Amino acid sequence: MKNKLYIVGIGSGDRKSLTLKAIEVIQTCDMIVGYKRYIQYIEDLIEDQEIFSTGMKKEIERCTKALECAREGKKVAMISSGDAGVYGMAGPILQLKAEKFPDVDVEVIPGITAMNLGAAALGAPLMHDTAIISLSNLLTPWETIEKRLEHAAAGDFVIALYNPRSNGRPHLLKRARDIIAKHKQLNTPVGIVKHAGREKEELFLSTLKDFNDEWVDMNSIVIIGNSCSFISNNLFITPRGYHI
Repeated sequence: MKNKLYIVGIGSGDRKSLTLKAIEVIQTCDMIVGYKRYIQYIEDLIEDQEIFSTGMKKEIERCTKALECAREGKKVAMISSGDAGVYGMAGPILQLKAEKFPDVDVEVIPGITAMNLGAAALGAPLMHDTAIISLSNLLTPWETIEKRLEHAAAGDFVIALYNPRSNGRPHLLKRARDIIAKHKQLNTPVGIVKHAGREKEELFLSTLKDFNDEWVDMNSIVIIGNSCSFISNNLFITPRGYHI
């Protein structure tokens, strides 16, 4: 269908983490829009499609361009890493659609998130209720993030941390660990996965007590267990409650 915008989650960008639907949409669209690095992940799927890419912090520009081109009659794929609805491009595009582009048909194509890819590599840490929290304070005040960490830890959720540590805010992960440790035992398992779902994937298993934030960067996902989580044979497991 022409005159349509697809928001495509590409997982880690590795071909094994793309859904068949995502591949089909990318290959059949007239135009591909996305962050430069994410476009590079799918270069082998692109033939003669028009490409519009930008660097960091140009999200709204990319979203507006994609919607404008879809309105003009093109079939457009907006590329988003992981799942487009989890800290991805689905939110801003649908907000812009509601406010300025109500006539554009939009479809979200789900992708595999870093949390799911990382959890699969670690074992089964997400088998019970889980809170997903980004430590990036670019769009969310740190006071709000602290409040969410506090309540998620007090509620004994498994906690998955996105955007855990960058050069510009290396201290925030340690602060998050200290907040969580007020409510969880220090032997609570912690799993770190760098480059989840990619060839250079790395895994680290630790506890809140021994957790070293130097292991973590912006290519990492951090998963912290609940009061029932445990590590066995290098597998991070959170019981669901079955009697075994």
